[in-house]
Amino acid sequence: MAQENITLECTEARAEGKSPSRYITTRNKKSPRTPTRLEKKKYNPNLNRHTLHREIK
Repeated sequence: MAQENITLECTEARAEGKSPSRYITTRNKKSPRTPTRLEKKKYNPNLNRHTLHREIK
């Protein structure tokens, strides 16, 4: 299957004006389960809690 590298960026830190954390991961390009941007809860060390991270282009 075709995998693509994507970057996940914290949405809550940007809203608060702090530096957002970023994670790099992969996903399947042709998967019918992820037609839109990927969202995951990941740890943000700047905020010291788990926050929602969304795929950026």
